[in-house]
Amino acid sequence: MSQNAPVPHGLPMERDAGPFDPPRQITGLREARPVSPLIFPDGHEGWLVTGYDAVRRLLADTRFSSRQDLGVIHLPYETPGMPVMTEPSPQVPGLFVAMDPPDHTRLRRRLTGAFTVKRMKRLEERIVEITERQLDELARLAPPVDLVREFALPVPSLVICELLGVPYEDRDTFQANSAQMMVKDQSLDEKTAAYGALSTYLAELVARKRAEPGDDILSDLARQDDLTIEELTGIAFLLLLAGHETTANMLALGTFALLEHPEQLAALRADPDLLPDAVEELLRYLSVGDVFYRYATEDIELGGETIGKGSTVVVSLLAANHDPRRFAHPDTLDVHRKARGHLSFGHGVHQCLGQQLARVEMRAGFAGLLRRFPTLELAIPAREVKLRTDMNIYGVHALPVTWTETAR
Repeated sequence: MSQNAPVPHGLPMERDAGPFDPPRQITGLREARPVSPLIFPDGHEGWLVTGYDAVRRLLADTRFSSRQDLGVIHLPYETPGMPVMTEPSPQVPGLFVAMDPPDHTRLRRRLTGAFTVKRMKRLEERIVEITERQLDELARLAPPVDLVREFALPVPSLVICELLGVPYEDRDTFQANSAQMMVKDQSLDEKTAAYGALSTYLAELVARKRAEPGDDILSDLARQDDLTIEELTGIAFLLLLAGHETTANMLALGTFALLEHPEQLAALRADPDLLPDAVEELLRYLSVGDVFYRYATEDIELGGETIGKGSTVVVSLLAANHDPRRFAHPDTLDVHRKARGHLSFGHGVHQCLGQQLARVEMRAGFAGLLRRFPTLELAIPAREVKLRTDMNIYGVHALPVTWTETAR
């Protein structure tokens, strides 16, 4: 392990190795020093973890806290318009991803029954129906069209709205506000306004669910009297945001990746049984939810380094999923690969609760898209596709596509 690797000042963000690979500097750091010091823009001396084994161990170690109220939040990249934080952020009721056990356990336990593999299998038929209906709408349009707006975003939005009991006609409101919150360099005032608008909307919604519950997840939660309206609102916020942002970006970026790898696309068209493995490989290869944070609650040894108490630790899931020590030829998209063990859904107590739902949506989405649009291709040069490097969830802002024929 080289101790001579240069210490980065700020998290390298530029996708200079291509739209699907980690930044070159991060790849170099992972090879030289998988647990590396990182100088934050505000001067904080924290850490960057990029190696697969180290990331996995860190995510399983609850001494690395997910709470944001233990110390000052240090962001690893420049955020114009955002003031330097001088105090910890208060804990948001219900937002259990930013909690540790036992608070995290108490809230997450309420939802485990909603996202089981068994329940997702029961939902699969409905998800396929939603997907096919959206593909019908897509086929009626004259190409070129933006696949993000016409398919990748509507499908998970429709699914999560139905699952949670959120009126789909309200989607423009929550999509606009959630997108505003995802922009990295958005001003604090703009982020606060978007968060306030979405929280107000959801607080009113869960209050209605408590008064008149229906057959949906939010109604199930609202029936539990020991959850406050504030906690219900925080849970609803998390599920709604996570339930459409990540899957929408996986559908769009995954399609982009397949179109840029025609031999892999051809293999998938020739053998649709490869689809479950292909979904896992796309999850590994793209890792749209890349950067996560932890806070060291004591001195902790990790990967031969001592991470001091109070340090902010940045984790790159994309770098870990491209670690050649874990995956052979990791920068190659291979739909035949058995990519089980990837970290795209996290690991440990915070492993993504909705991962089975995401898998069902992606299998339905990619299967339907490849079957119905056998001549699908980019409508612009790949270099002109606008990447979401300015957002907390990676993907594409738009994906203009075209086709010459459709099929049932």
